[in-house]
Amino acid sequence: MEAPISKRRLESVKGAGRRGFMKRVVAGGSAAAAVGVSTPFLSNAATAKGKTLKIQSLWTEKTIGYSTFAKWCESVQELTGGEVKLLPFPGGSIAEIFDMMDATSAGVLDAMQWVPHYSAITGAMPAGAFLTSFPMGLPHPHQWDMLFDSYGGTELAQELYARHGLQFVGHVHHDMNLIHSNKPIHSLDDFKELSIRMPGGLVADCFEAIGARTIALAGSEVQPALESGAIDAADFAGPAMNFDLGFADVSKYIVMGPTSTPCLHQPVDLTIVAFNQGVWNDLPTPTQALITELVRAFSSEHFTAHQNANIKAWADFQAAGVEVTRLTEDDVERFRKVALPLWFKWAKKDRDSTRIFKLHLDVMLSPSVAYLSPDDIKDFSLE
Repeated sequence: MEAPISKRRLESVKGAGRRGFMKRVVAGGSAAAAVGVSTPFLSNAATAKGKTLKIQSLWTEKTIGYSTFAKWCESVQELTGGEVKLLPFPGGSIAEIFDMMDATSAGVLDAMQWVPHYSAITGAMPAGAFLTSFPMGLPHPHQWDMLFDSYGGTELAQELYARHGLQFVGHVHHDMNLIHSNKPIHSLDDFKELSIRMPGGLVADCFEAIGARTIALAGSEVQPALESGAIDAADFAGPAMNFDLGFADVSKYIVMGPTSTPCLHQPVDLTIVAFNQGVWNDLPTPTQALITELVRAFSSEHFTAHQNANIKAWADFQAAGVEVTRLTEDDVERFRKVALPLWFKWAKKDRDSTRIFKLHLDVMLSPSVAYLSPDDIKDFSLE
């Protein structure tokens, strides 16, 4: 059953042009209007005079991710004095997850909370592979803050997204990603011939290099695919999100690294907030500055909400009989040797990928971080 799913998804991701995308948006528009979406609080009649902007999250309803997103949208209206009202929509309600970048660029959405991975796997922006977590990449959220806020990542991301008619406003932390499996996995060797959902791109390439068979599926398709047995395992979000989505009912194991390295493949999975460029340009400069700071605050709120919810989620997974299996320190070193050459391969896809990746190397090689030494990369070149 894996092949049909893989073929269907690859056709959807790689073969869908702008015309096909617009047809899907028109077809789905009336359905989206019927989605039950929480309306932001109106503190008084004056607040109704501001701009109402449609913003879609990648997260689906009834998850900690979407509820946190919706609360933040409500706070934006309050904190801008009603000047900007963000009307939140859950993932897939207006645009399909893989189409959200096009939808926002085209003005079907005014803004989005999205994952940059998808721009890399569709080919729209290969550099998106390095704008969020990748295998054996920077393992801690504050190091990604360094990348964006201290090493120039935000300015470079703004330049890249501007070419697509988008304003990159900021990055948003949430969690590491987990791998759920219906087969016990205790070493990298156990991934051989395993049918596993991955977000595609660099992440998938690393798992294919250790013998796995990867399939790209949108988030809404992952749980049903595990339940039906169409796939053996799946990467997705963190504990709280995955428990909300019913992963405890459809998988027996959670696969993690050793205690030194709990997540090998996506240790700091970032989302972003981006606006349609025209919509952003229509906002007064002080409002743009305020929303930028509110996105920064959203990152903290989003991360904290997930970590708080994870406390209960881990206990819930245990109560449901889901077992955590761990890879070894040897597996960490093996996977690092697999990942490094693929980092450089992806970094050479275009000039922008190289530019973003060089920032990663700068952070990794910094004495403050010391994640890499010059000897680790002496055999690799970006020329």
